[in-house]
Amino acid sequence: MAGFVSGSDPIEKVLSRAEVISRYGTTRTGTLVFTNGCFDLLHPGHVRCLSEARRYGDHLVVALNSDYSVRLQGKGDKRPLVPERDRAVMVSSLESVDAVCLFDEATPLSLIEQLGPDVLVKGGDYHHEDVVGHEVVERRGGRVILVPFLEGYSTTDLVTRMRSRLE
Repeated sequence: MAGFVSGSDPIEKVLSRAEVISRYGTTRTGTLVFTNGCFDLLHPGHVRCLSEARRYGDHLVVALNSDYSVRLQGKGDKRPLVPERDRAVMVSSLESVDAVCLFDEATPLSLIEQLGPDVLVKGGDYHHEDVVGHEVVERRGGRVILVPFLEGYSTTDLVTRMRSRLE
């Protein structure tokens, strides 16, 4: 599993949309890997997925659902549990992650279109045809990779276990 960055400020890797496009957009050098998610409670499944994703390219950009975007996902009115800025700092603290960019839309499709990643990665709990942006990436000659799901780790499961222990 990837470790945490030592000697650098993770907040410096949290970029605006304009910054991430400027730095990692279509004029970049190297292979860009892209993934996205809420990352509400960072757990070993997330860390493993991000570490695996990074192996497929030179740069890993993580698009993080903003608090507003999480609510659009229908995860309940009490989600996210962790505010967007804190989630962004946690994800950017991982060695495997080069940049984190918040997005407000229901999906990161427009960001995928703007960045033009070479590789799109999601967890193995997804089916290829359900990965947002797969058509965009494949049309440009890129590929979609599904990283095997680490059983027993999901934010929903963690919340359920915590609630049962507190009752």
